[in-house]
Amino acid sequence: MHAREMIGTHPAVQGQVSDALIRCIEECYSCAQTCTSCADACLSERMVQELTQCIRLDMDCADICNITGRIMTRRTGSDDEVMRRMLSVCAAACRLCAEECQRHAAMHEHCRICAESCRRCMEACQEVARGMAH
Repeated sequence: MHAREMIGTHPAVQGQVSDALIRCIEECYSCAQTCTSCADACLSERMVQELTQCIRLDMDCADICNITGRIMTRRTGSDDEVMRRMLSVCAAACRLCAEECQRHAAMHEHCRICAESCRRCMEACQEVARGMAH
């Protein structure tokens, strides 16, 4: 990932890059990829009918993480309220997806990996949100 390098060169940032922000952006994109992969793997499982909710949450979480990563990457004219709300939604989506994937983790390794990724992303979003002024 080149998030630190790119954001660090942004004229509005002038080299002042928060470690928590970079972690959040990278975790969002990583989680989006992991959830997409998990949903695809679930679709290939024999018991796909039993994984419907997992697939749905994987896809929703991937979309939300992707959008959150994009919004948090933008440094020009940012809106703190929008950013805080997206971080909150992303953390909630990650929590729900992690809980659902954890239900299947003993049987499907891809769900275990996805649950871990979702928890990391949730924590990263919560950390950035805590650091933002209200």
